[in-house]
Amino acid sequence: MRLATIDLGTNTVRLLVADVSADGRWHAVVQDQRVTRLGEGLTASGRLGELPMTRTTAMVTEYARRATGVGASALRIVATSAVRDAANGRDFASVVERATGHSVEIVAGEEEARLTIRGIVAGLGESRGALLAFDIGGGSTEYILAHAGRVETATSLRLGVVPLSERFPFPARVEADRYRAMESDIRDRLCRELPLPLRASGVRHLVGTAGTVTTLAALDLGLESYDAERVQGHRLTRAAIETLRDQLCALTEDERARLPCLEPGRADLIVPGVAIVLASLDVTHTEAVVASDWGLREGIMAETIERLS
Repeated sequence: MRLATIDLGTNTVRLLVADVSADGRWHAVVQDQRVTRLGEGLTASGRLGELPMTRTTAMVTEYARRATGVGASALRIVATSAVRDAANGRDFASVVERATGHSVEIVAGEEEARLTIRGIVAGLGESRGALLAFDIGGGSTEYILAHAGRVETATSLRLGVVPLSERFPFPARVEADRYRAMESDIRDRLCRELPLPLRASGVRHLVGTAGTVTTLAALDLGLESYDAERVQGHRLTRAAIETLRDQLCALTEDERARLPCLEPGRADLIVPGVAIVLASLDVTHTEAVVASDWGLREGIMAETIERLS
């Protein structure tokens, strides 16, 4: 059986096509992702813009055709923060449904967190103790505390790299005072909004998934091209993240865009993403971040297989 999933995010659209064996195990045959910036301008207007919707619809439609073209018998499309928060999010989902011929599920933040931890556990394996994970997205960040793969506490904060990059643009080299103001603002929000069980979990490190953390892992490893197997499980110490922050802040946006492993469309987002990572370490009293190349997209696949089995 060949199945496909599309993770329709605020910043990135991700495709996964996998072959599933009779025992429920699966392996990827197609993996791809593109930055479409669906959530561009959403914070200011409360609505999805025409141009972001057009380019995102085109990308999802292309992925749906690609999945069908390689023989996927079922396709599941899951939309997250931007679509659930926008006043016209349901209308946009209807446009995508008409364009692709497939339904679009708009998941709540807590459901997004549950699917994310499922993907992380599928990739890294179950932790013997508590696992504290976070998923930095374009429009929100999910924090999940799990034990033996089961979610104990989860929250979705409207804290994403797209609105942060619009509020704190850094087209030139990053000014230290403006960066500190941004990180302080993020830290204050986490102190106010992150539930106590997540702030005081007692775990030694965070597990991070999605573009910010995997990009930092690739840069820390010195990769010339992205290598998921090497990124998976790579441990980023606070010192390593701070070194990367200083290196990134010393570059203009154009110079950041030319770095290896920084996918197109992420040059203005990586600095706000680093600030979320470092503020999260502070507030959760953790020492490092372990990168997970698997996350929401893979969690959607794992649940889809379970539903069809």
